[in-house]
Amino acid sequence: MTAGNNGASTPEEDDPFGYLYADGQAAGATPPSGGGGYGYPGRTSSYNQVRTVGERQYGQHGAGAQQVPPQNAHYAAPETLPGGQATRQQQSHSDGGHGGRGRGPNTKGLLIGALAVVAAVVVGISVALLTDSDEKTNAGGTDAGSSANSGTDAGSGQQPSDKPSDAGSDVELPKEDARALTLAGGTSTSSEIPGSESGTYVQGLNQPGASATWTVNGIPKDGKYTLKVLYGVPGKKMSTTLTVNGKAQDRKLNMDNFGNAPEGDWEKGWTNTGANITLNKGTNTIKISCESGDTCDVNLDQVVLLKGWKY
Repeated sequence: MTAGNNGASTPEEDDPFGYLYADGQAAGATPPSGGGGYGYPGRTSSYNQVRTVGERQYGQHGAGAQQVPPQNAHYAAPETLPGGQATRQQQSHSDGGHGGRGRGPNTKGLLIGALAVVAAVVVGISVALLTDSDEKTNAGGTDAGSSANSGTDAGSGQQPSDKPSDAGSDVELPKEDARALTLAGGTSTSSEIPGSESGTYVQGLNQPGASATWTVNGIPKDGKYTLKVLYGVPGKKMSTTLTVNGKAQDRKLNMDNFGNAPEGDWEKGWTNTGANITLNKGTNTIKISCESGDTCDVNLDQVVLLKGWKY
């Protein structure tokens, strides 16, 4: 084409790709061979790298397809390189199918490691606490032992006792129902009046010479004791004579109406009284009697010994 020329007489003569079309091929257009150009015979063209549609098939070559050597020394199709296809496949397998990325970090292993560290820390803290507790316990035991061996200091930490120390040992002292005592002077037993502790009481002490004697065995040591007497009165103040080991006591046994029963009401008149006495180790005798000057209209229910003097 020259200046001022509006183009070739036919489009095919100006089309370097005319060989790709049916009408171009009918007009004699052929693909280039060797170093020739595209288009019609005798024509040159700069379109040296164009390939016929369908000529290139990746991975394989069609039967009879023309192999055109690459014109660019810096580029070559991957499959044309020696071992290109196998290399790509091997690389794909080595990547583990992750699009070229390598295997990520082993997060499961990291998690297990972190848990192991935490468990070790917890075990260490637990051991430390147990050790500290044992040390404190041992220290407390040592202190307690020191106090126990220190004599006076250990005793000072105990609560004071209201039991007198001169009353003998810790042996339980005896008690007895009045019906089991030695009765004399017209006394007898009865159970007509309800409310007594023993259920059967001694009556008839309301006459001179009447008595009830208790022979006490098993006194642990010489000392001070208290005689507690359970009795009943008809709403009036009474008193009797108390004799210990054959010796009459200076004070009368006060058998007052401590229950505040109405006069004549024996059922509501059950109450108790006591006297401080001194006994010998072993066997002793205690007698309650009605003597001259006594008012002895009482029913005798029980007698009990206590340690020390309570009255």
